[in-house]
Order: sequence, then C-alpha cells, then structure tokens
Amino acid sequence: MFGKLREDISVVFERDPAARSTWEVVTTYPGIHAVLVHRLTSRLWRWNLRWLARFVAHFGRWITGIEIHPGARIGRRVFIDHGMGVVIGETAEVGDDTTLYHGVTLGGTSWKKGKRHPTLGKGVVVGAGAKILGPIHIGDGAKIGSNAVVVKDVPSGATAVGIPARILDSEQEKKRAQKVKKIGFSAYAISEDMNDPIVKALHGLIDHSVVTDHRIDLILERLKQMGMEIQQDTAGAEKFDPSYLNKIVD
Repeated sequence: MFGKLREDISVVFERDPAARSTWEVVTTYPGIHAVLVHRLTSRLWRWNLRWLARFVAHFGRWITGIEIHPGARIGRRVFIDHGMGVVIGETAEVGDDTTLYHGVTLGGTSWKKGKRHPTLGKGVVVGAGAKILGPIHIGDGAKIGSNAVVVKDVPSGATAVGIPARILDSEQEKKRAQKVKKIGFSAYAISEDMNDPIVKALHGLIDHSVVTDHRIDLILERLKQMGMEIQQDTAGAEKFDPSYLNKIVD
C-alpha cells in the first residue's frame, strides 16, 4: 500500500511542475485522494460489499469532485490532474501511467449490462473535457485532445482530436510536405502537430489548388513552346493568394 502511495506521489512531481512538496501533494491534490479512496472501494466491491463500496465512493466524490465507480479498474501511477468533473464508469479500465485531466468522462453508450465503458492502455494522456464513450480501446501511449469525443478505437501512439474524434495522420502529413516541396512551394502555415482536422483539411485543399495551378501553368508553357497560341480570359478573375487564404483559415 505504502509502495503504491510513494509511486503516486512521485508521479505528481514528474507530471505537475506546480508540485512543491510531498506534504502539499498528500494534503491538497484531489487526484491522489480519489485514487486512494478507489483502492478502498474496489476492495469492498470485490468482497461483495456493494452498498458500502458505493457509499464510500459517493463520499469520495463529494470531497474530491472525482467520481470513480468501485467496479472500475485503475492501474498504477495513474495521475488525475485537477480532477474536478472526472467520471469513470463501472466497467472502465485505466492502464498504468495514464494521465487524466479535469472534465474527462470514461462513459458508456448502452444501458445493457456487461462491458460498456472504455479501456485505456498504458501511458495514455486524456486532455481536459474529453469524452471517451463505449466499450472501445485506446492503445498504449495514445493522446486524446481536449474536448474530443471519442467513440471508436484509437491505435497505440496515435493522437485523436475533434468531435467526433479523428486520428491525426503524421505520416500522411510528412508525405504531403515532401510532395509540395518538389514543386517549389512550402506548405503554408502547416505543422505536424496541428490539432484541428478541419483546419488541416482546408489547408490541404488550398495546397492542392496550388499544385493544380502549377501543373496547368507548366502545360500552358509547354504548349506555347510548341507554337500554340492560347487565349486566356482573366477578366474579373481575382488573383489566387494561398498565403492569405491559409492565414485566414488559421
């Protein structure tokens, strides 16, 4: 028991730069208190003292603002930062070294009994306000963005953001950057860690338009070299400025 408590305290110092002393962590961190209460309620639940387990869990919710059902399985070195509004359902499983921020919900999507809450692997980070719903699996080392609503499995090491959550494809972004570099322009205002998939899609469309315009210009230039005269009606057409469009999208 004391070994686990020491682990819990050391984890706070690793993941929260605001922590100043062991006494401060033990006395003022609701995430520590919620995990300690859950260890007691989980044991009572396994001993089939269900009402007592729920009552103690209810008391823990009152003093911490964190609701963890006694039937949930919480791994070692789990850190609940701030914690207010965190809800973890009965059949949820949280792997070792996971970090949850305030407002996180590990909830169900069905009234049927059985497995109805998510399973989080090891080392998962769930941002503030995120909702992970249903009997889905979040792989080891995955990251869930703040306020994301996740209803499908997330692979290990992936990042999911948005409503509903989408997986950010860093490999696809690298390939795209290499492709546009070949034709002599940069991917405007794009970064691999951009966390809004809608904005990424808009930037992708803008960049695709640049690629298309570049190819058309090459075709027209080649036709001119072959002696063909091409009339272009540009009256009233506004100049396409990808840099400006990318800025306003951001």
